[in-house]
Amino acid sequence: MRKATRVGAMVLVVGFIALLAYGLVSKGTSDRIDQALRDGRAVAGPSFDLELLQVGELPPRLERRLRPALADGRLSLAELRGTPVVLNMWASWCTPCRAEAKPLENAWKMVGRRGVLFLGLDIQDLRSDARDFLEEFGVSYPSVRESDREVADSYGATGIPETFFIDARGDVVGHVIGAVAPKQLAAGVGAAVSGEIAGVDSGGERSEPR
Repeated sequence: MRKATRVGAMVLVVGFIALLAYGLVSKGTSDRIDQALRDGRAVAGPSFDLELLQVGELPPRLERRLRPALADGRLSLAELRGTPVVLNMWASWCTPCRAEAKPLENAWKMVGRRGVLFLGLDIQDLRSDARDFLEEFGVSYPSVRESDREVADSYGATGIPETFFIDARGDVVGHVIGAVAPKQLAAGVGAAVSGEIAGVDSGGERSEPR
């Protein structure tokens, strides 16, 4: 009888641990954005209000629009309403992010003057390492940072780099998982400007989160 009771108790403990583990996992990355995009629907981008890692060099059109928002050293998604955004998630320790840095910078120089903002989101990184990365690759668009990955999780990012395309209303209209290719970047920028759905696409290599 005692043996049966002990076995029963162990089963309950194991079951409780399994439920706890499931609960912890289920509170992690959300896939609602990708689900909506696959259904052909835009979805409001999860809000954020983050520390500015660097202001960057803004073309005149964006300078006039965004300089007041950048003045306090923080940037929120709400402050970007009215501006199409290419949100690229990266970290200095991410090897694919290094390969992606120059193509992103080249694209920014071409389309930034059209009023499309490229915004880097540095995650799970040391501030000094992140700034060294920006200097090494000559990244001139603004970047924000979070020391963990709560914002990345809310967008459904399961690794880095990942790129989200957000239209002027603040809705996510496209997502590339992994290093973004030039054609994917062009299609995403077009979607962010027009508000049309670009959907979800697989890019190149990416690193697992820390």
